[in-house]
Parts: sequence; structure tokens; C-alpha cells
Amino acid sequence: MKDWFGEERIDIAIGYVTAYGVRILVALLVLVVGLWGAGLVRNAIRRTMERNGVEPTLVAFVSKIAYYALLVAVVIAAISQVGIETTSFIAVLGAAGLAIGLALQGSLSNFASGVLLILFRPMRVGNFVEAGGVMGTVEEIGLLATQLRTPDNKGIVVPNSQVMGSHIVNFNAYPTRKLELVYRIGYREDFERAKAILTDIVESDPRTLKDPAPQVRVHTLGESSIEIVVRPWVRGEDYWPMYFDLQEGVKKRFDAEGITAPYPQRDVHLHRVPTRDEP
Repeated sequence: MKDWFGEERIDIAIGYVTAYGVRILVALLVLVVGLWGAGLVRNAIRRTMERNGVEPTLVAFVSKIAYYALLVAVVIAAISQVGIETTSFIAVLGAAGLAIGLALQGSLSNFASGVLLILFRPMRVGNFVEAGGVMGTVEEIGLLATQLRTPDNKGIVVPNSQVMGSHIVNFNAYPTRKLELVYRIGYREDFERAKAILTDIVESDPRTLKDPAPQVRVHTLGESSIEIVVRPWVRGEDYWPMYFDLQEGVKKRFDAEGITAPYPQRDVHLHRVPTRDEP
């Protein structure tokens, strides 16, 4: 009886070892193949995004997220092959993810906005922009914040949610820009002569583009002056140098030609009210 019982126990043990050994081998195979496949997927995502010109920051982040997500799926699949129940494990992961998401709402909002900034590219590094209520040159577009450098060389870090939550003005979005300057002359001045002088100043500047042609027009008949608007098109890098040069050049030319700009004027009429003692 003892021998039979002992042999039965040995057979049962061998059966368990055989069954679980096969499961463990299958689990290891799933783990090895899964790790290899996750690496292939990560590299494929990285190469595809790099070929499409996606920002390096987003390439690295997306490839890592995909890789780690696949690792979690592979580990869960390997554990299930051993016979361990994974339902509770998945539920714990879900609850932990929800708790982390609630705790990091602001950071997740900044992250989502950063992904949108990198994907849709409303601005690039080196562009001069107005975003999030500030103006400056884009130094870095991160996943959580964007760093700007102001014209007076101050660094400003703006959360990405604030950037995406407001309008973005990209001053370097196009290679050309239009200057718009207004000059005032008196009503007694010959505005046709003033227009001819302004046209000559603008067209003689080599930075003025021929197409579209510059415009010099009477803009407004004001209370004390005639306003003439000057609208030349220039390359983006010539915008501010030409702005300052035009202002100085027009002042010198108007002085030389005797064209004056009147000061704001008001005619004040005083009405005297007689007192009771006056007839």
C-alpha cells in the first residue's frame, strides 16, 4: 500500500512538473518573443516618425511610450500562461493609472498641449512669436512647457496649456511681411507731392520687394492733418531694420522738402455769460 501510494505521489508530482514546466517554458517564450517584438515596433515607430520630419522630442517620447506599453502587455501575457489570474492585476493597474491621472491633471494638460504643439507645428524653434500673453523667440518646445527669449534677453517659460489656450501669432510664419507706416501732413501741403516723395523713398530702397508692389495712399482726413499710409513688402529679416530706416529717412526728406506735420489743434470758443448787474 505504501509503495503504491508512494508511486502515485511520484506520478502526480511528475504530472505537475510536466504541466507547469510546459507553462513556464511557454511563458518564457512569450516573454522573449514579446521583448523582441516590442523592440522592433519601437524602432519602426522611430524610423517612420523621423522620415516624416517629426520633432526629435516627440519621436523619443512616443517610441518609449509604445515600447513600455508593449512590455506591460507582454508581461501580463506571460503571467497568464503560468496560470496566474491577471484580471485583478489589470484592475490594480487601471486604478493606479486613474489615481496618477487625477493627481497630475495640470501636467497632463501641459503634456497634451505639448504633443499638439509638436504635431501641428504652429511655431518652431527660432521663430519670433506672441504666445501665452508674451512675445519672444522660441528657444525650446518641451513636452510640458515652451521657453521663450524676449527681445531684451529675458527667458520666459510658458506652460504649454497656456500657449495652446490662447492665440499664437507667428511673425516668421511666412518669408515676407508688410510694413505699415502712417505719416501726417498739413492740409495746406501738397499731398500729391508728399505721396511722390514717399513713393521715391520706398521704391529706391533695395529691400522693398517689387511683388507685391508697395502702396502709398491717402489713408485718413483727420481733424488737423492728412494721413498718408505707406505699405511696402519686405523679407522677414528686413522688417525692423527697414522700419527704423524709413522713419529716419522720411523725417530727413520731409525737412529738406519743407513738408511739415502739424501738431494736433483745437479751436476753443469762450462764451461769456453776463451777470445780473450787467444790462
